[in-house]
Amino acid sequence: MRLEAITWERLTDTLADRLLELAPADGGAWPRVAFDGAPAARPGDLAERVGEALRVRGRSALVVGAQGFLRPASLRFEYGHEDVEAYYSGWFDTGALWREVFGPLDPGGTGRVLPDLWDPAADRATRSPYAQLPPGGALLLHGPLLLGHWFPFDLTVHVRLSPGALRRRTAPEEQWTLPAFERYEAERDPASAADVVVRADDPRHPAWNG
Repeated sequence: MRLEAITWERLTDTLADRLLELAPADGGAWPRVAFDGAPAARPGDLAERVGEALRVRGRSALVVGAQGFLRPASLRFEYGHEDVEAYYSGWFDTGALWREVFGPLDPGGTGRVLPDLWDPAADRATRSPYAQLPPGGALLLHGPLLLGHWFPFDLTVHVRLSPGALRRRTAPEEQWTLPAFERYEAERDPASAADVVVRADDPRHPAWNG
């Protein structure tokens, strides 16, 4: 894959402009965008940038983190706190994401989205209010392992780290998750599956293929 150097500012503007083309402001569609990447790649930072760029352009955007849809600790840690299989396939409540995030944005949906469901620190429901996304507003969902669940995204962005950079930038207490990302690479090949790939080994100098 050939990647070209780009600045975060220009990347943000390019993605925001592409999203404006996906759905007119007065249309009934809600563009749904994945910002996929390991926590060390910080895909949420790019999602927030693009969300702000859309708002500057007069378009509504809702940034949602998959981290707000974790399962309760009793389920995540059923087989221990560092079980790779559980992290890969069982930590995130994909059913709740389908029901509370994607379902309301289907054709004919209400646009009423729950921005988060579960507080992993307190291990209880967040009780956050629903957010009303107007027609043409964009959902920007960020988190790890997003491209393996058949979510109905209109645009997918994979923020990529090389294996070495992923190891260096993953916190010591989270190093046990690295085999899950190796498996993700082998089974899902997110760099090939995504519409846009951003390499962020050097956070000051990204490169992309879009």
